[in-house]
Amino acid sequence: MEQQSSTKRKQPPSSNNTDRPSKQLRRPSQQMDEELADSHKPHTNGFAVSAPDTNGHSSPQQSVDEEGGSIIVAAADTAEWQATIEKVALWVHVDESTAYILTNRHVVGSGPFWGYAIFDNHEECDVFPVYRDPVHDFGLLRFNPSKIKYMALAPLDLRPDLAKVGVEIRVVGNDAGEKLSILSGVISRLDRNAPEYGEGYSDFNTNYIQAAAAASGGSSGSPVVNIDGHAVALQAGGRSDGAATDYFLPLDRPLRALQCIRKGEPVSRGTIQTQWVLKAFDECRRLGLDADWESKVRAAFPKETGMLVAEVVLPKGPGDEKLEEGDVLVQVNGELLTQFVRLDDVLDSSVGGKVKLLLQRGGEDVTVDLDVGDLHAITPDRFVSVAGASFHDLSYQQARLYAVTLKDAGVYCCEAAGSFRFEGSSSGWLVQSVDNKPTPDLNTFVDVMKGVPDRSRVVVTYKHLRDMHTLNTSIMLVDRHWHKHMRQAVRNDETGVWDFTDLSEPVPPTTPVPRKANFVQMAGAQHPQAVDIIRSFVRISASMPLKLDGFPKSRKIGFGLVIDAEKGLVVVSRAIVPYEMCDISVTIADSIIVDGKVVFMHPLQNYAVVQYDPSLVQAPVKSAKLADRPIKQGEQTIFFGFNQNLRPVVAKTAVTDITTVAIPASASTPRYRAVNLDAITVDTSLSGQCGSGVLVTEDGTVQALWMTYLGERNGHSGKDVEYHLGFGTPALLPVIEEIKGGGRPDLRILNLETQTVQMSQCRIMGVSEEWIERVEREDPERHQLFMVRKVDAGNTGGLQEGDVVLTLNDKLITRVSHMDVMYTHDTLRAVVVRKQQEVELDIPTVPTSELETDRVVVFCGAVLHRPHHAVRQQISKVHSDIYVSARMGGSPAYMYGLAPTNFILAVNAVPTPDIQSFLREVNKVPDNTYFRLKVMTFDNVPWVATMKKNEHYFPTVEFIKDGSVREGWRRVTYEDGKVRKGEGECLPNAADEGGATGADEGMEG
Repeated sequence: MEQQSSTKRKQPPSSNNTDRPSKQLRRPSQQMDEELADSHKPHTNGFAVSAPDTNGHSSPQQSVDEEGGSIIVAAADTAEWQATIEKVALWVHVDESTAYILTNRHVVGSGPFWGYAIFDNHEECDVFPVYRDPVHDFGLLRFNPSKIKYMALAPLDLRPDLAKVGVEIRVVGNDAGEKLSILSGVISRLDRNAPEYGEGYSDFNTNYIQAAAAASGGSSGSPVVNIDGHAVALQAGGRSDGAATDYFLPLDRPLRALQCIRKGEPVSRGTIQTQWVLKAFDECRRLGLDADWESKVRAAFPKETGMLVAEVVLPKGPGDEKLEEGDVLVQVNGELLTQFVRLDDVLDSSVGGKVKLLLQRGGEDVTVDLDVGDLHAITPDRFVSVAGASFHDLSYQQARLYAVTLKDAGVYCCEAAGSFRFEGSSSGWLVQSVDNKPTPDLNTFVDVMKGVPDRSRVVVTYKHLRDMHTLNTSIMLVDRHWHKHMRQAVRNDETGVWDFTDLSEPVPPTTPVPRKANFVQMAGAQHPQAVDIIRSFVRISASMPLKLDGFPKSRKIGFGLVIDAEKGLVVVSRAIVPYEMCDISVTIADSIIVDGKVVFMHPLQNYAVVQYDPSLVQAPVKSAKLADRPIKQGEQTIFFGFNQNLRPVVAKTAVTDITTVAIPASASTPRYRAVNLDAITVDTSLSGQCGSGVLVTEDGTVQALWMTYLGERNGHSGKDVEYHLGFGTPALLPVIEEIKGGGRPDLRILNLETQTVQMSQCRIMGVSEEWIERVEREDPERHQLFMVRKVDAGNTGGLQEGDVVLTLNDKLITRVSHMDVMYTHDTLRAVVVRKQQEVELDIPTVPTSELETDRVVVFCGAVLHRPHHAVRQQISKVHSDIYVSARMGGSPAYMYGLAPTNFILAVNAVPTPDIQSFLREVNKVPDNTYFRLKVMTFDNVPWVATMKKNEHYFPTVEFIKDGSVREGWRRVTYEDGKVRKGEGECLPNAADEGGATGADEGMEG
């Protein structure tokens, strides 16, 4: 009957800019119901929202600006309308001890919810969901009216019977983020089909009211009132293409639900698992409606213009093989019927019974008897979290959208994270089997997962709702150590919260056994000794349970080079293994998979050393022979690497350039990057396709590592840039030899970033001719010096920005490798040119042991730790030792605007310079109470955040680096300010502020 392609819930203006949050953007107002799409993904520990945020079902939300106090009125109103507007203060229904707020289902959501309501006089109280309709876009929130002390509460009367074409109405709500706006309109039709909003939640099996009120984002849940002050409809959505068209939900079903709840009766909802649409008589005739039935219907309902037609009949449902798409509904239980409201009445009163339908199919009468099911029974009210992902039975909403059966369709993965991080989408997956055992529903899935040991690798099969034709198969590493407990969350409509219970403890991992394997051979290669380097490569897969240090990914896959086969030592890029809190899998010869652990991480040169147990590997792994002579520009070499398909490729090539570079900094999300680096480039297109490899001589000597370097985040696309460059092996040797000898290097570095300056620039900056001649004489290949481009925060008494470095400990510095002298000295004697004057200095070095993160606190959904090295590189002053690295969607940190890159300075006016003092102060704050945080943005702008603590959904968990624990980290959970017995859960993955999921985050195998 109408085109719906551009119909969706209207959203407040937003920006795709991924720049670092500024003070002006620090707070997203009081998000009450900002309209986003429903993605059906409850969070592992619950998904909190303010009166507004989503529950894990990413429901639409509105934004309320509590700072704006004016009422926006569309136009000058009559005295009658003015009186009505003043009377319509609240959208509530009040009993003696309980009051109810009617709003949209996409506000209440169908998953865990926590929220509050701010009234017109800025009083506030907690609200709890007591009902959300399984289909229709309305829900009810409960609150205690005694909490509102300074204004009288008066209910609005729900009068669905007064919604008529031509009636003038006002939409009273929070439009486009304004505190209160009043928009005028006139009802133009009552028989619009429910608008479709895409893949998220959409209403159906109801008509909608249409009017031209020009409402926009933030108006969801607003009352639509007539001139007498009666609520005649509920604002629900509108067009997004500029047309001033709004869609209102009729109040017939909300009124019934409210009456049932006030009486303490269950709200029965019946279904025959069929979606109907209203079609005009001319369309019905084309579908086979004969003239006799049309005449009878028109006589009985002279104002009606259409009839109900079957649109979707779910397979294996009550109507399957009895109803067909295109059937025209004529009678229900012998009664002529053309309206959704009456159909709902009949089905809701017949749960557990039968209904008789008379249909017209191709001009023939068809009578069917159908069982009426319970709509609540096919609407999930529980989910289970295991191995970092969340699951529930397939909902009627999703099944109806894709015409998929609800019976034995597979368990629905609503949050594909952790072990179940499937490639391509974060939700919408139906897991068909785990470990070769079918998982048709949630109960069966739970039983299967109870028997799967921790750290085991099992086969998982799955489909996506958008492509039920394709059965995907992957190998999954089961994580029951970071996510130890299998937790079930069950909705409790009495309390308004979701109750959590642990279903099972993890099954201990099985003891690994040695296995045999052989490497593939590249028989067609021209240089057999060179390609034999394949025996020195292993595949490295790193899974990060928590996003730290600004790193954007949760899983990375690449290759590492074995430097000591007897000890199982492997060197790998830090773009693959970014920090020590991770699970590392090492795959040898594409056959043997063993666990690995981090041994060393270089603070500047983009490599880490990991170790596996060589006793478990019975394969001809070869230690790579590393060259001790630097490779030269123009030199012939052989490029050996692994392409995007993780396949080995080889090509004869030449070194085109060796130049000193610094990987660009990521302004919005500081994270590890290589600086002060001599980068090698080669003349082959394979170099851009391969993220891992080597440059190797014909006799198999490795001259350089070919590695991936994580760069900046693109401000337009939000994607992370990666660079593929070579790194000469001579720079590795001092560190590698110490590690091979059993040591763990404790390097010291100059905490600064340099850039090369040519002789012409040096002369202008004050470098004497004697020094220029010395450079040309001692290094004929590199006529350059280094200028200090940036000093890290906290660098005092040393080099300054703009200094040109001549010597360190009497050694002329013309190459990055010359700076390696810093690794083993507490101080260095430097000669520099500063402001055209030659100066001798004693400059201190700093230990790198303090640069890696070794303590993390997850508080109110914010991931906090000491500012990591990248932050100190990019900032001039570290404001405190409490840095916000990430935050979780729906959390208090997200809702109250505590953004990544912020620093926390104080809690309730008590200074908290470090993690220990911060924990001490926040543990004093009772649950569900407000506290103040003094915050400093990355750009030195101070502000104060107020935040409400929520320990039920977002407990405080501390992670402390501890080598005595197998994972390398022990956990402490705090409850009511005290340490709770037992280990805490690793929380869900933090929200990535604007990042994109890459293909390298796919499953194993």
